[in-house]
Amino acid sequence: MSTLRIYGNPLSRTDRVLWLAQELGIPFELVPISGSKGETKTPEFLAINPNGHIPAIADGGFLLNESMAINLYLARKHGGALAPATLEEEALTYQWTLWAVTETETSIVRAARNIGALAGDPVNMDVVRAEFAKLQGPLNVLNAHLAKIPYLLGERFTVADLNVAAVLSWGPMIGLDLSPQPQVAAWLGRCMARPAVPKKVIPPKD
Repeated sequence: MSTLRIYGNPLSRTDRVLWLAQELGIPFELVPISGSKGETKTPEFLAINPNGHIPAIADGGFLLNESMAINLYLARKHGGALAPATLEEEALTYQWTLWAVTETETSIVRAARNIGALAGDPVNMDVVRAEFAKLQGPLNVLNAHLAKIPYLLGERFTVADLNVAAVLSWGPMIGLDLSPQPQVAAWLGRCMARPAVPKKVIPPKD
């Protein structure tokens, strides 16, 4: 069996793929690629992902990009407790994964890029506060959902939780206050306490 190759770096959206691979116990090779160093625009990498973004994977002869698609694929392929067990769970996994991307990730990334975390980043706290305000509606929705069950699909941690937590976990690191959503804060704490979670250092830039 060929080893899964993950192209990217842990300080980007690659972290969510690394997290899932470690949760599933999949043997993998991390191939370091940095967008900030221009490595995503080389002919060699563009042959793997023509969009020129990380992460991407090579699973044998199968190439795939987009971090959430990669995670859904790996969970489906390798199964186990993290994978959806029914058609309904699969649909809810897609729902929450897309929710994280469409309802929360844009605001978190925009806020992260306006706090001056990296050299050359702008500092605009008005933008940060505005993006945090936009997040309150979606976070309230998630808080109400988690008031009924401990994880997104029920009693167990699944790839749905991983995908959403991987996005939201950057929020507290950049100053997002989750005290108005205590159920979200408690759930995120449970998710991030898992041994397979890659260490986060700075907000994603790639």
